[in-house]
Amino acid sequence: MSVIKSIIRFLLRILLTPFRRFNKRRNGVAPSEDRHELPNDVFLGLVSETLAEGHTAVIWVKGYSMRPFIEFGRDKVKLAPAAACHEGDAVLAEIAKGHYVLHRIIKVEGERLTLQGDGNVRGVEHCLTADVRGVVTEYIRPNRTLSADDVCLKRKIRLWRKLRPIRRYLLFIYKALI
Repeated sequence: MSVIKSIIRFLLRILLTPFRRFNKRRNGVAPSEDRHELPNDVFLGLVSETLAEGHTAVIWVKGYSMRPFIEFGRDKVKLAPAAACHEGDAVLAEIAKGHYVLHRIIKVEGERLTLQGDGNVRGVEHCLTADVRGVVTEYIRPNRTLSADDVCLKRKIRLWRKLRPIRRYLLFIYKALI
């Protein structure tokens, strides 16, 4: 099975190389010398305090769990204090003491929320609405800024959630394109 998977990956990389090069030129990558990284528990703790005071915060995204909508090294998100959480919102939540995730709400049951990253095939996190520190209001890309309330974006997110059974294969193709 792994041999077949390796062969398919190799063929996709060869066939999609022109698209990958175009995509890198178009999207760009943030220069690493302009950024300073702190451990997540420290940095996101400070962001959480800032949001609790009623301010907004813009942070670089770290990790691949929110692919394809948010890309590591390319995108930033603007967070606002969490007033109300709805299904489909991307939120910054503290799921354990000092452990934060930026994932999307997939289910709301009273005060209990179920979270999952867009790039995760399985595995969910659970938290309470009181554990939500902020809600994403804008997705900031190198060439444009998308509002989280954008109708087209919301439609794409709903479609992506419905494609959950085949998400693994779609992500495989997406990774080959990048």
